[in-house]
Amino acid sequence: MMLNEMKSKKYTFYIAIMLLTALGTGCKKYLDDGSVTEGPITGQQVWANNDYARGVLNSAYTNVPDRYDIDDNGAMQASATDEAVNSNLNSSIYTFTNGTWSPFRTVDDLYSNLYTGLRRANLFLANVNASNIVSVPSEVVKDPDPVKAAYDSTLTGQKARLKGEAFFLRAYFHFELLQRYGRIVLATRVFENNEELNLPRNTFAECVSQITLDCDSAIQRLPAYTDSYSNTYKGRATQTAAMALKSRLLLYAASPQYNPSADVAKWQTAANAAKAIIDRNLHSLITPYNNIFLFGTAPYNKEVIFSGQPSSRNDIEQNNAPVGYDGALGRTNPTQEMVDAFEMRTTGRLVTDPLSGYSATNPYANRDPRFDLVIHYNGKTYKSRAIETFVGGRDGLGANVNATKTGYYMRKFFNDGVTWNQQSNTSSRRPWVIFRYAEILLNYAEALNEVQGPNAEVLRYVNLVRQRTGVALPALQTTNPTGNAYVQPTKEAMRERIHHERQVELCFEGHRFFDVRRWKEGARFFNVPVNGMRITKNANGTFNYERFQVQNRVFGDQNYLYPISQNELNRAPALGQNPGY
Repeated sequence: MMLNEMKSKKYTFYIAIMLLTALGTGCKKYLDDGSVTEGPITGQQVWANNDYARGVLNSAYTNVPDRYDIDDNGAMQASATDEAVNSNLNSSIYTFTNGTWSPFRTVDDLYSNLYTGLRRANLFLANVNASNIVSVPSEVVKDPDPVKAAYDSTLTGQKARLKGEAFFLRAYFHFELLQRYGRIVLATRVFENNEELNLPRNTFAECVSQITLDCDSAIQRLPAYTDSYSNTYKGRATQTAAMALKSRLLLYAASPQYNPSADVAKWQTAANAAKAIIDRNLHSLITPYNNIFLFGTAPYNKEVIFSGQPSSRNDIEQNNAPVGYDGALGRTNPTQEMVDAFEMRTTGRLVTDPLSGYSATNPYANRDPRFDLVIHYNGKTYKSRAIETFVGGRDGLGANVNATKTGYYMRKFFNDGVTWNQQSNTSSRRPWVIFRYAEILLNYAEALNEVQGPNAEVLRYVNLVRQRTGVALPALQTTNPTGNAYVQPTKEAMRERIHHERQVELCFEGHRFFDVRRWKEGARFFNVPVNGMRITKNANGTFNYERFQVQNRVFGDQNYLYPISQNELNRAPALGQNPGY
């Protein structure tokens, strides 16, 4: 809630709503009548018109953040973690890591945007029942429950479904605030200008309870999953999207950051929430791994549960490809720590394990197949030539101001057919994927391990991720102290391996930033230097590899949460600042 926005009870924002379109392929374009964009219209007129009323809900979807560029210059949140550094040394992303993060120097501050989304969702919920929304039978085309499918085709059912979307969005916006700022002011209705808006924050437990309630309210009203919608409407909220949000919320609530007493009941609740999605049997892992993020001509896939707007774009490649390719900016540079996280394919062991089979003179051979799909490294073929990250190479250290700072570039999310800086460029439809099935499997394994220890059920769901077609790593095990045999791991050892699996499987997707925080391991991973690989080419064409320190990183206890912007505190002092700021 941007508090000064709440004070306005006039509906002037509807002018902007009339200019908004909904989620690309994900939503129908409702508000495209230019004749109504001149001058304000009343709230009564909005709710009397099917297109305008639906447009209020559509406008709330536009507040779902896209995380491919958070500094307006190609930075991703990965560069605020041990996953990567950013090639632009002046990027605001370094505010997270250089000790300057404060109420006066904020970054990725979505406070106002998320509360704007909450206001829009609440406006819709407050007015939809009395609105003149009409039935559009083609929206929902199928549902595993035939009774639900028949209900969805009625006007009453469609209004209920639209309310379910608003409940989901309200839960999602609240969660996005909660994971950043901790306790927040819950916004479950439209605030008016005559109200006292200098409000204290709700407790963390109250926030979790409200978000859970809204998830459950959404689940009761929404179609089952993405394929329940016709292609034109895919991208709207679904039951499994709300269930995935609930799973992530409860996993966070059970984690050490918010559960310092290690209450096992909270872990069990989190395990139950993840297992509920698995038991629906509506989503699955797909192959090849990189196709998860490429929508192409077929909107969505079985692994994606919910995503942002799938717009046609080439900025992902232009911002992140190696600099020797048509003036790309090479922004996201994976660290050596991230590279080392990819195990050896044959043995399934970490490169630090002397029995892994790792070769320091051929470091990129025989690695976890996901490595080749998410990292651009020296010698890898991209667009018909070998990438040259060696010193003096076209893409190497010091090649230009944007060149890699670590010896690597990010490759994840790329469509290799995309072009940029040409007379005629090509694009590809990509969304920011918010929830996908692999996360749910790892959520379940993590929570269940905390409850029951590393039993066969825990191992099964971790190994489903590790052994998807095209990855096929050895089943996860942990070595005994002698290193000569595989044995059943301890709970603590399995916890480490599950955390590690999340680091690899979900890399660059925004999870690492919050996972390390909820595990309370910021000092271990974020308060240490990050490293790269300096590669030099010998006269005979072989290479030398030398690890080197790229950056020092700073992380204090206050950095587990975002600071509340001083501007927000000036408007509402009762919010109070987060500890340490």
